[in-house]
Amino acid sequence: MRPTTALLPVTLVVALGGLALPSPALAADPGPALTVDATTGRHPISPYVYGMNFADEALARDLRLPVDRYGGNATTRYNFRADTSNRAGDWYFENIPNDNPDPASLPDGSETDRFVAENKRTGTATIMTVPMIGWVAKDRARSCAYSVAKYGAQQSTDPWAPDCGNGKKPDGTLITGNDPKDTSVAVGPEYVTDWLTHLKGRFGSAANGGVQFYNLDNEPDLWHSTHRDVRPTGLGYDELRDRTYQYAAAIKAADPGAKTLGPVGWGLNSIFYSGLDQDTCSRTGCWSNPPDRAAHAGQDLGPWYLDQMRAYEQQHATRILDYFDVHLYPQQSGVFSDAAGDAATQALRLRSTRQLWDPTYVDESWINKPVRFIPRMRELVDQHYRGTKIAMTEYNWGGTGSMNGALAEADVLGIFGREGLDLANLWTAPKSDQPVANAFRIYRNYDGAGGAFGETSVRATSADQEKLAVYAAERGSDKALTLVVVNKSGADLTSPVALTGASAGTA
Repeated sequence: MRPTTALLPVTLVVALGGLALPSPALAADPGPALTVDATTGRHPISPYVYGMNFADEALARDLRLPVDRYGGNATTRYNFRADTSNRAGDWYFENIPNDNPDPASLPDGSETDRFVAENKRTGTATIMTVPMIGWVAKDRARSCAYSVAKYGAQQSTDPWAPDCGNGKKPDGTLITGNDPKDTSVAVGPEYVTDWLTHLKGRFGSAANGGVQFYNLDNEPDLWHSTHRDVRPTGLGYDELRDRTYQYAAAIKAADPGAKTLGPVGWGLNSIFYSGLDQDTCSRTGCWSNPPDRAAHAGQDLGPWYLDQMRAYEQQHATRILDYFDVHLYPQQSGVFSDAAGDAATQALRLRSTRQLWDPTYVDESWINKPVRFIPRMRELVDQHYRGTKIAMTEYNWGGTGSMNGALAEADVLGIFGREGLDLANLWTAPKSDQPVANAFRIYRNYDGAGGAFGETSVRATSADQEKLAVYAAERGSDKALTLVVVNKSGADLTSPVALTGASAGTA
């Protein structure tokens, strides 16, 4: 380290994946030069970027987890009164009741009640997903949308419930015309009002320790696929707007201090195409001129959606959208997988994090163009609905049980802070002993005593970020400058670190 201006003590450098500090006993290759300037590029890092989905209580306490999400496909039709959800296309479109020690007391003591209570014990904010599709599971009885007895032989059936099929005929064609009421009951915004009334009664309002965040359903642009038993057609621009107006307004009326996140799209395509266009174009190839977009002056869905949310606030003097939320899963082959993969896949996983920010990185998948996901989202809200925050309530870079996955996750978390993302939740939480959990520990509790990465990002650069990434932040409690260094090279490296506005402390 070479201090150039003594202002902040450097009290932490975390080295991952083979970074070697200079030592005559180690034979290390020369690494790229690292530069940290504590006087420039300063901005707050939102603690909510270190979130997860469904973290267990022990892990949440260990990580001082800032935010935990109750989300995913099953939440789209969750019935809080019956404590039951439909698993949709993930598992034979079945209604499966949650385990409950006292179902006679429902809705008190539901799985979602216990989820919120657990988060309160660990000081973790809750994101609850509210159904917006218009249907929820009808009762606590186990049932399914595509009964073999009712709809005929099917391509696949549940091994433990053989009357429940996958909704496809033996030749793979979709079964159509099924009755949604086989599994579900119709609901409207009043359902959300009732649920929030229940949650406020149990836990208080958002401003008084209750549920702070509400996702406006989950990936509605895929309802026509994931939930095709009740919603066989894609969700268009206008209906997405109208449903958001109704349900988000119901949330704000029931708990004005709560924050909403939408449209909760599945990925990059969610910024460009409505569910209706994704449904239509996946069958007809109309991607260059999708009809629903054409009917809306050729405007991509993301900016149009933000314009509509801004228009609502202008008309009603109430903001009903607080976070612009789009999920992201790497589309490169083999990256989003629990397995680390071969050497080529592992190298690709570490490169692919550049899609989060780098305008020079061409995504190595069917996307085949620069994604720059976080700057793209920030530009959209700045141009179309200033003041809206940006979120990614689902993402996963794979390799959860491997050091390679931990390196990727450490890189991702550093990027989130540096690029100014406001909220993110890993899907789903790792086990406490998995390497990816250690990536979170580096930022949240590296010494087991609350030692953490700083809360104010400062400028940190690498001469070759594809080989060695560096992130730096000032910690408020002691004004220490903290660094995280991620070695993606697979070799031991020795790199010079030039510091401005800091003095060399412990490393």
